Amino acid sequence: MPGLTILFWLATCLPVMAAPLDEPLKPLPPIPQLDPATVELGRQLFNETQLSVNNTKFCASCHDLQTGGVDNQPFSLGFDGKPVALNTPTVFNASLNFKQFWNARVDTLEAQVEQVVTSPLEMGNDWKTVIQTLSALPHYQTTFQQIYPDGITPATVQNALATYERTLLTPNSRFDQYLLGNTDILTIEEKYGYQRFKEYGCIACHQGANIGGNMYQKFGVMDDYFKARGNPTEADLGRYLLTKDEEDRNVFKVPSLRNVAVTAPYFHDASAKTLEEAVDVMFKYQLGRIPSAEDKTLIVLFLKTLTGEWAGKPL
Repeated sequence: MPGLTILFWLATCLPVMAAPLDEPLKPLPPIPQLDPATVELGRQLFNETQLSVNNTKFCASCHDLQTGGVDNQPFSLGFDGKPVALNTPTVFNASLNFKQFWNARVDTLEAQVEQVVTSPLEMGNDWKTVIQTLSALPHYQTTFQQIYPDGITPATVQNALATYERTLLTPNSRFDQYLLGNTDILTIEEKYGYQRFKEYGCIACHQGANIGGNMYQKFGVMDDYFKARGNPTEADLGRYLLTKDEEDRNVFKVPSLRNVAVTAPYFHDASAKTLEEAVDVMFKYQLGRIPSAEDKTLIVLFLKTLTGEWAGKPL
């Protein structure tokens, strides 16, 4: 593409190589050093089918750590084999979000665990059954007693799972390395993509260490996304379902863009199948702007630098 080729020439003329100290995006914090026994218990529960009412689902069913912390399906299937109402967000870096779920209905990972286990669309269980089931398994009975004075309770199950999830950070993306001073890690095109990301205003909502996840925004600021898409659903109402405030209609938590290249499909309704489609939607409905094909390509290249590592391997 001629426009991209010329960037190599521009790179010798324009000062965009260095990462300023006041960047609106920040590197991921270090993975927290939490109690290893609690983390391991949480890991086991994350993969425990006994949490679902019919022993068919577990956290990793929808949040596969081998595929970006999602299942890459438009809508995950609940315990009864029926699709849930919203696209599954990634569990990676979820601890950095200011609230949990698309409609931001809970503040903590513990509360998120509580709702998923008891949701009639997800695991369909109740805490009395969960506690009875886990208590009947000698391994869990012993392990919980060693870690928690209260043994197996709803609160300790939630805490163990949340503790494990707090370790699910994905550091060492190439963009993190850039922010930390390795300015040669990104190509010329990727650096210009980041510059365009800021210039067009994407940075207004996608900022901070999680590159999102820290504010609310209406889906369709500059145009009516839902009218154009058609087939409205209750899930499209977003925070309005909680507050009944017209100002919250179609308002959602801004998602993190970390690892976005490996977590398709996109948006709460899974309507965008590719990163390019998602960028098109954001430009039209959130920014009210039409980027050049070159600028869109550059931004997509930048977004692909946000893919981090898990267990020492790139996602």
